[in-house]
Amino acid sequence: MWIHWPTQIGQPLPPADAALDRLARQLRQDVEVLAEQIGPRSLLDRPDRLAQAAQYIQQRLEKLGYQVTRQEYSAWGHQVANLAAQRPGHSRPDQILLLGAHYDTVAGSPGADDNATGVAALLALAERFAQTRPSRTVRLVAFANEEPPFFQTQAMGSFVYAQECRRRGEHIVAMFSLESLGYYCLEPGSQEYPVPFGWMAPNVGNFIAFIGNQRSELLVRHVTALFEQREQFPSGGAALPELVPGVAFSDHWAFWEQGYPALMVTDTAMYRNPFYHTAEDKPAIIDWDRLARVVRGLCAVLETLAGED
Repeated sequence: MWIHWPTQIGQPLPPADAALDRLARQLRQDVEVLAEQIGPRSLLDRPDRLAQAAQYIQQRLEKLGYQVTRQEYSAWGHQVANLAAQRPGHSRPDQILLLGAHYDTVAGSPGADDNATGVAALLALAERFAQTRPSRTVRLVAFANEEPPFFQTQAMGSFVYAQECRRRGEHIVAMFSLESLGYYCLEPGSQEYPVPFGWMAPNVGNFIAFIGNQRSELLVRHVTALFEQREQFPSGGAALPELVPGVAFSDHWAFWEQGYPALMVTDTAMYRNPFYHTAEDKPAIIDWDRLARVVRGLCAVLETLAGED
């Protein structure tokens, strides 16, 4: 077990520049389309909107120049799809850096933070990598059916996708699950933790966390250190037993099941956000500036990993 408590908690953020402002506007646009124009995206009650969200993501990726591969499968009598696009590596194409985010919501929630912010970050990273020539292959995947009742079942989109990756014998060197990235609070007492960790941890919810299981500890350590080096933003990391509540609560779990190193990037969701899994998870609760800083830092981390020898 390894824990690196969040750093830079009380430090002011550097002034935003024009590029960061542009990134914040683009992230906001994507979140507002998914959470306001489309709205709740659950197969349980709005399969039409789930399909509409998939269409939007595919069109955005295609506009960036990607060829999108749809992995379609049946769940509860409906066809759903995982959407994948990639930038092939030029010297180590067999080594895959996989970035994923689920685009569904719980029934009745517009899912601005959970998980339109993750999808918006995925699209921003796709735009960045469309302009680069990475050494390793960078693959971007939008997953269906992460939320209950599909979570940790064979109908979970990332589980279907990870199984296929293993069947093909693919060498995924790291999987990043982008999960709820946009809710921040500067008030003391705004951050909670699973038992028994809270008594020793910062209680202000203004940081981003990198969470993995014990088998992914080296990856979590490396990514946490890289983010701290490249972005002046409060951040922390932990590699914990999977039984700790929340540690396995996203698409990275599916890749652990197939033996791949994977981690979750998150604002900690239910441990901070009072609107988690409710009808009030709307764009108005998102901190666009902080979301953009997190995505900018992730871009720097992932570019390093994609080009590492």
